[in-house]
Amino acid sequence: MKTKIDQYLNGVFAPYDGVKSVAELKGDLLSDLHERFRELKSQGKDDETAFAMTIDSIGDIEETVQEVANLSRSLERQVLTNFSASNLPETDFADVKAHKGKFEASMLRGSDFSGADLTGSSFKASDVREANFDDANLTDCILTVSDFTNASFNKTILVRTEFKTSELAGAKFSNVKLLDVKLTTSDLRKTVFENCTFDGVDFKYCDLRGQCLDGLTFIGVNFNGAALNKTTFKGATLRNVSFLAAITWTSWSKKQYRAIKTINFDGAMMDKLTYATLKGLEADLSKVTVI
Repeated sequence: MKTKIDQYLNGVFAPYDGVKSVAELKGDLLSDLHERFRELKSQGKDDETAFAMTIDSIGDIEETVQEVANLSRSLERQVLTNFSASNLPETDFADVKAHKGKFEASMLRGSDFSGADLTGSSFKASDVREANFDDANLTDCILTVSDFTNASFNKTILVRTEFKTSELAGAKFSNVKLLDVKLTTSDLRKTVFENCTFDGVDFKYCDLRGQCLDGLTFIGVNFNGAALNKTTFKGATLRNVSFLAAITWTSWSKKQYRAIKTINFDGAMMDKLTYATLKGLEADLSKVTVI
């Protein structure tokens, strides 16, 4: 009967092989069951009756084991995805799945995150220069006060991603649709944008002076407080784009008002509302097509 008890538990625990806490539970439970079986035998129960009563004594053990396994795996994932305060330059994170990972105050220069699923992760006060985020999923990620100089974002999934006060000089965004992304208080003068679509993006207090945004698509975008002196939108498509949020009649905003006149919209296509707003700000729209 000892073997029969062992076989029964082996079957219950088989789906959770390798989970440390479950293995410990199994060892403790096996010892208890053998002891219970011996007690029942000493009371005069036959083998089959003692076995049945022994198994019944542990109740719905499968549900308990599953709960322990799920908790253990959850804790293991939390440990696995916390890389805060780590020194990991040029580390291979390609194709990993690290939801809600923490990469804070870490040295990650030159690391490869290509194809990684980093949904909900945070990069705060980290050195991420020259990192590769090509094809990575950065949905709901928070990237704050970090250095992404010369980082690559080719075909990266950027949905509700937040870049706040981060260094993006030389960072290259190519073949990307930025959806509901927030770019706040960031210097974007030397950031490269190629074949990008901006949908619901907020450039709040960003420095875009002299930036080339030619041929790109902007839908429902806000340039709230952004510096736009001599920015070019040549051949760009603009729909429901707001340049007005930054304009109020203060001495500071008058400077912004004058900056609108320096923007190059030659060859751009824009909807009537965007056109009317810019016309009211006396932007040069002589070579714009209204769609």
